[in-house]
Amino acid sequence: MKIIVSIKQVPARDSQLRPDSAGKWIQESDIGFEINEPDAYALEEALQLKEKHSGEVVALCAGPARASQTIREALAKGADRAIHIEEENLASFDTLAVARLLAKAAEAEKPDLILTGLQSDDLGYGQTGVVMAELLGLPHATIIMAVEKIDSGIRVMRELEDGWFQNVEMPLPAVLTIQSGINKLRYATLMGIKKAKTKEVKRLTAPDLGVAATAAASIERIYAPQRTKQTQIFDGTAREAAAKLIEKLRFEARIL
Repeated sequence: MKIIVSIKQVPARDSQLRPDSAGKWIQESDIGFEINEPDAYALEEALQLKEKHSGEVVALCAGPARASQTIREALAKGADRAIHIEEENLASFDTLAVARLLAKAAEAEKPDLILTGLQSDDLGYGQTGVVMAELLGLPHATIIMAVEKIDSGIRVMRELEDGWFQNVEMPLPAVLTIQSGINKLRYATLMGIKKAKTKEVKRLTAPDLGVAATAAASIERIYAPQRTKQTQIFDGTAREAAAKLIEKLRFEARIL
């Protein structure tokens, strides 16, 4: 079974984020970067499927040169090889263009399964995986909590609302977007880190794949939310004040 895992490098969760001088994105010069957490769970699921059924895991990443650090992490954890679509100005690509890049690179590999994280920690669109599936003409399923190989293809469990789940059988090849928490993430071993240095990383560019930068949607402004304080005093008896407070919390704050 050949599995492609799409991974993305995103700002580290503990970074202090500030808008850049243009106000279009965050200032990246003084922050750290790491693998997108949902993609880390997709990688872990791919590695576990490989351990059960043998095959190959290929990490696929679109991003600038610094993304090679994230690719090496995926290789150290057990991916067999990687494809790096080098693009320094990925912000000029909208979701469709990024999905085209990934789909073109994946199509040449003829994988049995493509896994992506449910969404990215930086933009959170949750669209790239399903757009890839549409471009490749493959069946897909989202919010996956379990994957099982069966004779006819795979059986997956999707997370629905209010604690409900849906079990679906799908043919292969297919595309799945993986929910965070599906498995316990592994750490890269010292031996894995050493082996990662010798594993193949194929480098491609957008022109190699015949994909141009397009942006039907763009970010106009990035800014920190304004902090405000407001105090309300409820008149009446304690019972009446409590009733008003509950009403505010339920219908305005929406936390009850």
